[in-house]
Amino acid sequence: MRCARRRNWRLGADVAVLDIHNVSQTFGHGDLAVQALKPTSLTIEAGELVALLGPSGSGKSTLLLAISLIQPPTTGRIVIDDQILYDDGPTGIDVRAFRRSKIGFIFQQHNLIPFLTALENVALMLQINGVSRGESKRRAKDLLGYLEIGHRANSLPAQLSGGEQQRVAIGRALANQPVLILADEPTAALDTQRGTKVMAMLREIARERRSAVIAVTHDHRMIEGFDTVYHLDDGRLARVEHHPQASGR
Repeated sequence: MRCARRRNWRLGADVAVLDIHNVSQTFGHGDLAVQALKPTSLTIEAGELVALLGPSGSGKSTLLLAISLIQPPTTGRIVIDDQILYDDGPTGIDVRAFRRSKIGFIFQQHNLIPFLTALENVALMLQINGVSRGESKRRAKDLLGYLEIGHRANSLPAQLSGGEQQRVAIGRALANQPVLILADEPTAALDTQRGTKVMAMLREIARERRSAVIAVTHDHRMIEGFDTVYHLDDGRLARVEHHPQASGR
């Protein structure tokens, strides 16, 4: 099922990558029910970098899981890249296949396969989507080079630093050229210097590859140059207007 995308009339091009409306998440039933995410609406364009701030337990990860339908929401409408994935219930789209081809995930823990090299970790994502072994390795090598870690292509995760492992995880997320990248606390396990570099890399990816990026963080120092900043607290999402570290695009 498809729907009309928002248009940027100045550019004359379709640019909306993510459009969600009244997405909410309730856990439990009756007197034990807890609304972890209040009705939330959000639109993100191609190339837009969005920061999602908030304390632990505020609903940030819940929102990402709902958007990706790893944990479908209780209510709401989710549209990604012109596909209606959820409209107060499943719409018949093969969500797993859609996620593999359209969404890239970057997590706090790198979750790399320990017995595969950096190159093989990235190439595996391509092979899962049907890319040949030779082509997947060529594209994985190009990605690691783009992320300035090509010289570590044949190293196992245990032989890499935390920052290097996160770059490999980013390469894995980019492997299938996703339109949407969801990053859940991608710098939490890194020191400030390495964390800043990872966020700068996400900005570069959003600009150059025209992917929409949502990065969850609790650290205000990590959002310099972001286009839009939202704050989530007690399940309620609010845009932070005129945030001093946002780029103001």
